[in-house]
Amino acid sequence: MAVALEDLTDLELRLYEWIKQSDFEKVGWSTPRAAKAFKVSDDDIYEALAALTAKIPHNIYVHYNDGAIRISAE
Repeated sequence: MAVALEDLTDLELRLYEWIKQSDFEKVGWSTPRAAKAFKVSDDDIYEALAALTAKIPHNIYVHYNDGAIRISAE
C-alpha cells in the first residue's frame, strides 16, 4: 500500500528527508544517533523507519552489509 509523501507523519517525513540527505550507504545506520537527532526514542525511530518501508517502498531501500544496516532514499 504505497501512499503519497503528504500522508506521512511529521516524524516519518523528517526522517525520510534526513535519510535522503545523508549517506547511510557508506556510513552505517545508527538508530540511537537518529533518535538523538530527532529527540525521540529508539522505538519511535524503528516505528517510523518501518512505516516508511511500508508506505513508500519504492523510495527507500534498507539492506545489511559489512556488519551494519545501510539505508538509502530517493
